[in-house]
Amino acid sequence: MTNAVTSTSGSVSGDNSDIALSFLDLVPVSAGTDAATAIAASVRTIQVAEQAGYSRFWVAEHHNTVNIASSATAVLIGHLAGATSSIRVGSGGVMLPNHAPLRVAEDFGTLATIYPDRIDLGLGRAPGTDPMTARELRRGRSDVADFAADIRDLQRYLAPVRPEAHIIAYPGQGTNVPMYVLGSSTAGASVAATLGMPFAFASHFSPFQLVEALEVYRSSFNPDAPTATVAKPYVMVATNTMVADTKEEAEYQFSVVQQMFLSLGRGGTRKPLPEPTKNPMAGATTMEWERVKAVLQCSFTGTADDVATEMREFAREIEADEIITTTYAHDPEVRINSVRALGEAWNSQR
Repeated sequence: MTNAVTSTSGSVSGDNSDIALSFLDLVPVSAGTDAATAIAASVRTIQVAEQAGYSRFWVAEHHNTVNIASSATAVLIGHLAGATSSIRVGSGGVMLPNHAPLRVAEDFGTLATIYPDRIDLGLGRAPGTDPMTARELRRGRSDVADFAADIRDLQRYLAPVRPEAHIIAYPGQGTNVPMYVLGSSTAGASVAATLGMPFAFASHFSPFQLVEALEVYRSSFNPDAPTATVAKPYVMVATNTMVADTKEEAEYQFSVVQQMFLSLGRGGTRKPLPEPTKNPMAGATTMEWERVKAVLQCSFTGTADDVATEMREFAREIEADEIITTTYAHDPEVRINSVRALGEAWNSQR
């Protein structure tokens, strides 16, 4: 399963001669296991990713679901960074409406103090959960203006302290943790462009505005904004992948993701990852299955060399600077082997 998109217009982010490969982890919990097992598997996964040459390893914030154990994102980032030595570790992302910017600055400033030049801070505007849980978590609104204002506050807390500052983030002040704006629509793209910051698009689960969002981002990018952190647009796009020895085996293992999104569409948000099946659409209506295929159109399955080649073509087509990929599997070893094989194939194609 691969995505076909029309190439975006506007300025090119880079020459794409050396597209970075990174990994997004939701610390998935499989049926019959628990959070401790999932966290231990994520430690092994990041260690393999580091050995295989991935650029960064991000953890996504989610709440009130028993198939994802990444609710305490900053805690997990520290645990994962402590188990590795060189790979960048960060959030993909921290859902900013759930947190006060000062507290985020303190958390990530502390991480950056412990692990210098290895911590990233990806920031999202969604709650990462259902509406009821969001009301329990949320400290404020999540509109675009508030999101941008919170990012400015975070930048101020992580920048060198100003003499007139009455409140400082310590540890945090002066760490200048790299920040990325995450989004799944043109709204997030507009925030990233206005602020002059890197932009990561969540095409692994919401690919529908990918082309339009990148056009908005590139055409509106303001390198002269006081908040700008990059001189030109920097685009990261997310994909789903499953690599195996054969295309057939990869598609069989990818059925775990298909079943997960089929369940999500039916409101079944709390089921652990199911076992793979040769018929993931069993019991699904045509409309349900078409929706799953549409949601997962930015997905790549097959042998490592084929997936690496197809993802590089996809990245060049949309002029992406970096691909961040996520992989779900009922068996953690299947995921780990997929991550290893893809990383090795990706770097062999440089």
